[in-house]
Amino acid sequence: MNILLLGKNGQVGWELQRSLAPLGRVTALDRHGEGGLCGDLADLDGLAATVRALKPQVIVNAAAHTAVDRAESEPELAARINAQAPAVLAREAAAVGALLVHYSTDYVFDGSGQTPWQEDDATGPLSVYGRTKLAGEQAIIASGCAHLIFRTSWVCAGRGGNFAKTMLRLAAEREQLTVIDDQWGAPTGAELVADVSAHAIAQVRAAPGKAGLYHLAAAGETTWFSYANHVLAHARQAQAAIELKATQVRPVATSHFPTPARRPHNSRLDTRKLQAVFGLTLPPWQTGVNRMLDEILQTP
Repeated sequence: MNILLLGKNGQVGWELQRSLAPLGRVTALDRHGEGGLCGDLADLDGLAATVRALKPQVIVNAAAHTAVDRAESEPELAARINAQAPAVLAREAAAVGALLVHYSTDYVFDGSGQTPWQEDDATGPLSVYGRTKLAGEQAIIASGCAHLIFRTSWVCAGRGGNFAKTMLRLAAEREQLTVIDDQWGAPTGAELVADVSAHAIAQVRAAPGKAGLYHLAAAGETTWFSYANHVLAHARQAQAAIELKATQVRPVATSHFPTPARRPHNSRLDTRKLQAVFGLTLPPWQTGVNRMLDEILQTP
């Protein structure tokens, strides 16, 4: 199988290089490209040329404009990367008969209520990021190409910056932390997203009727406040080579930290469709977070 992977150095893209390897030959690109191939989602013509040159059987797009607040001040760039580029990939995928795998977000919803979002629930993004990601989904579906769209949320990994690393750093500097306690979701490991993706790709290649839109997140739910407490408790239990000064974590409302982009309060995703169609069991969020923390907390 000939696979094109875009966004190879992101959290999910890095794990996809591993999980996709057993499926076939992977050409993995970042925004700088290589060998005359373009991996920059802002270069629409270059992207199209790359697909035409490689004629892949599977295109996996793990790249995106994910700077949620910055997107508010650069909506044209966010739209180009999150909406127009997926549209180009979908068009080219349809032309060569490729399966397009694409990642979206809970930010396509308005974050209301407390019920986990299902795939066919009405969307209502609150931010430029959410609107452009939704437009990308819609373009792929409208193209008619074979596709797997995975909406996920609160993605975390030992690689790169993340919430857990921020909490550990702040806890080493301060005696008290203040963390939002009215946004709900499930921290989801990048390795879980990558492994599920590879599993689904293999099944869709054998049974094309399984293609479509799915929600992919770890099981369970928590708030950023409870997540922070879990991180610090695990670090103390691990007796890591890091001294934590913080003795208190104080819960606050989202309004305590104003941001350019509005965040959804309810990021819960209903994953029953994914589990039923692909025969999967998604682990509790603590499993992935603990694994990530063990990696982060290893003594240098």
